[in-house]
Amino acid sequence: MTAAIVGWGHTPFGRLDALGLEDLIVLTARQAMVDAGLTGRDIDAVWLGHYNAGLVPDGFCASMILAADEGLRYKPATRCENACASGSAAIHAAIDAIAAGRVKCALVVGAEKMTALDNEGVTRALGSASYQKDEAGLSFPQIFARFAKAYHERYGDPTRAMAHIAVKNHAAAMNNPLAQLHRPLNLDFCLTPSNHNPIIADPLKKTDCSLVSDGAAALVLVREDMVHDFRHAVRFRAAIQVNDLLPLAMKNLAAPEGPAIAFNRAYEHAGVSVDDIDFAEVHDCFTIAELLIVEAMGLASPGGGTRVVLDGETDRSGRLPINLSGGLKAKGHPVGATGVSMHVLAARQLVGEAEDMQVSGAELGLCFNMGGGAVANYVSILEATKAGRG
Repeated sequence: MTAAIVGWGHTPFGRLDALGLEDLIVLTARQAMVDAGLTGRDIDAVWLGHYNAGLVPDGFCASMILAADEGLRYKPATRCENACASGSAAIHAAIDAIAAGRVKCALVVGAEKMTALDNEGVTRALGSASYQKDEAGLSFPQIFARFAKAYHERYGDPTRAMAHIAVKNHAAAMNNPLAQLHRPLNLDFCLTPSNHNPIIADPLKKTDCSLVSDGAAALVLVREDMVHDFRHAVRFRAAIQVNDLLPLAMKNLAAPEGPAIAFNRAYEHAGVSVDDIDFAEVHDCFTIAELLIVEAMGLASPGGGTRVVLDGETDRSGRLPINLSGGLKAKGHPVGATGVSMHVLAARQLVGEAEDMQVSGAELGLCFNMGGGAVANYVSILEATKAGRG
């Protein structure tokens, strides 16, 4: 690969009433440039990962990044959209520009303002990321309920494993000051439908669903041969995108093909296997999604993910810790920011700057960001080439 991460920024995730979309974008862009020790004059081009789909009225917002520093004015600015993987789409665009020799230094921001709409409006906006010809009117909980039902029919009831994932990720979020929810959950609560944990789309309960969030994250990427100029650097061993067909009816919902292909290509490109990965940040938009990802990444064979999860192999002290940040489930899921957030938190792990989230000896980290119902699938494998404070 030809690009490395040398700076980052990240807002808290949650209901951020005092911050609009532009505020979020500008704040994280400034944080990332300060962290990298750069100004706008050092940046060659900027990319924004942003889904929108009516979440805010701003349909033309890439140039909002330019307000972060006067030196950014007149620099190329492009918005990237690929549903919930819009942040990773922006990262890939920047990597490609660096690899092509068009730029040496890129600024990537992922941002979303979701709480300005009511729940009905947010549901409608997110639902537009499905196949409208056949799936119009379905909410994303209803879409992922289909994955859960298909898994149940093929391999058995995943309910207990899904509840374990919720408990695990909420516990991890307690160590992440940027997370939206600092609220531990117990297994019985997650397993039992109640007034406080209602069924959202059978079999998914509230505790199986990610959050409506505001937030932003940002990265500075440079050509890999420039990393000696920066206090810390994390390089891409692999950055793979695999898109599958949009209609749910044309995919294997019990074992989606797109994510598995993306993982296999990333391992091949990086020259590693799943056994070499020290931690992963993955797209748990719903708890069933994390279970499917455990299998797609090769940590378990199809149908074997429930055992792996229930045995604690994806816990903090397990074979492969997953979502040490709290994941989308508890950290939050501001759609366009999610992919960038994963890379920020993975980079912090690899250079020893993850504070209470830190695991010891992490050398290889993995990010998996997904758009739609296993449609846009992005896998990154990252390693530190230069640590900072340590």
